[in-house]
Amino acid sequence: MAESDFKDYYQILGVSKNASQEEIKKAYRKLARKYHPDLNPGDKEAENRFKEINEAREVLCDPQKRAKYDQYRQYWQQVNQRQRRSQTGTTPKGGVDVDGYDFSQYGSFDDFIEELLGGNDGRGGENRKRTYTYRTSSSSEGFGEPGKDLEAAIALTFSEAFNGVQKQFKLGDEIIKVRIPRGVKPGTRLRVRGKGQTSPISSKRGDLYLNIELKSHPFFSFEDDNIVCQIPITAPEAALGAQIQVPTPSGKVTMKIPPGVNSGQSLRLRGKGWRNPKGDRSDQIVKLKIVMPKKLTDIEKQYYEKLQKKSNFYPRSRILDFRF
Repeated sequence: MAESDFKDYYQILGVSKNASQEEIKKAYRKLARKYHPDLNPGDKEAENRFKEINEAREVLCDPQKRAKYDQYRQYWQQVNQRQRRSQTGTTPKGGVDVDGYDFSQYGSFDDFIEELLGGNDGRGGENRKRTYTYRTSSSSEGFGEPGKDLEAAIALTFSEAFNGVQKQFKLGDEIIKVRIPRGVKPGTRLRVRGKGQTSPISSKRGDLYLNIELKSHPFFSFEDDNIVCQIPITAPEAALGAQIQVPTPSGKVTMKIPPGVNSGQSLRLRGKGWRNPKGDRSDQIVKLKIVMPKKLTDIEKQYYEKLQKKSNFYPRSRILDFRF
């Protein structure tokens, strides 16, 4: 692999080379949400970007792979292959071509690494070989252990997330069916056992973790554990108070508006918000917005003119004397 073809996984995720695992995972989740194919249907560029992001996460979130990647740059995969073959007694000899690089000029892969890293100590005579200690993985791909866990993002509608749903999607060549429990929220992480990568040693599979995302809704949104909506009301309803119908995730309810409310004021419907897996409900926050008709009828205009003449309410009295 030429240096020009080298993929800088740190740059792909937008993190520094000293980034912590938490910083890497946070950057991955943010980019995965942005470029997920479900949220960018038909966008080939977003699909390719999503694949790059997952490739970068797979390497940088694995301490063993990341260490090799940092040390050997574009040759890290060859080093990884060499070490795996060494463990199974199938280390290739000279004359083997790996990813387009001809190793026939070297007695072994170690000789290639020796030259790559400058093994000649400059003292003349036979090159003095450095000793490298290859550490075997103690992570999830060790002997008898399952393969590597996988992560994926899945986008749901508000209705699917609130009520629960069974989803089917393709993971590689495999069709995965998952039952999504009711009450999942953005950021919920679901574990699907035995649907991760298969260990080449034990043939056991790791787990699949699904990060839940919600598609935007025209009326509802999230605020902490509660859901929020905005309801338009008329000027008379704001002045005199009223009882109005408000949609909730489980149907319409009647809400009382007290007299004298302002535009932007919030009212709370307790126990009418989001459902958690146990069945309990959070609150629904209703933000009021006073809306005026763009064109008044003749009778409406007459009443507003009479009200303007008769009313002694002057809301700007406190700000008239303000100065810089």
